[in-house]
Amino acid sequence: MSAVSSNDDDATLVARCIQGEEAAWSLLVQRYQRLVYAIVRRTGLDEHMAADVFQTVFERLLGHLPRISDPSRLQAWIVTTAKREALLQRSRAQRTVSITSSQTDGADAADREFEDESVSAEQAIAELQQLHRVREAIDQLDDRCRDLLLLLSANEGKKLAYEDIAQRLGMSVGSIGPTRSRCLDKLRKLIGELGGL
Repeated sequence: MSAVSSNDDDATLVARCIQGEEAAWSLLVQRYQRLVYAIVRRTGLDEHMAADVFQTVFERLLGHLPRISDPSRLQAWIVTTAKREALLQRSRAQRTVSITSSQTDGADAADREFEDESVSAEQAIAELQQLHRVREAIDQLDDRCRDLLLLLSANEGKKLAYEDIAQRLGMSVGSIGPTRSRCLDKLRKLIGELGGL
């Protein structure tokens, strides 16, 4: 198969992303990152919130790729998702009392160069790729390990998490720690094989 090219259309990149080609995914993100940031910043969000929305949009896209029936509509999907997420984030921010005032430098924010945000965009791409590798590795775990690790992450911080998890998985509370350790070792090995961490 030929190397991924910036001349490839969206349909080609989507197909190659679905086949697991990281270069195609990186190119797809690069193609639309400026558009997403422009949409998000136009709603008045600061750089950090814009980075959160950026990550959410591309994380959703990654999960949505296999269901795309018309890749020519990809840009419209990205625009709609970016607007929706930006407005949702702005709505959340307005309901939250903020310690910092991001509104005072609104005029300056509009004048900032995109290069100021490119580091955040690159970091977001790397994080998304790592997240994709972790998900692939989790999918390759046996059911017991996958269920345990997912339940532990979902119940993190809850006082009775171990008791709840033990009951759900039919194991003793004392065996959760050692099993978790073995499962994490398996996960690390799988992620390493997939080129991560």
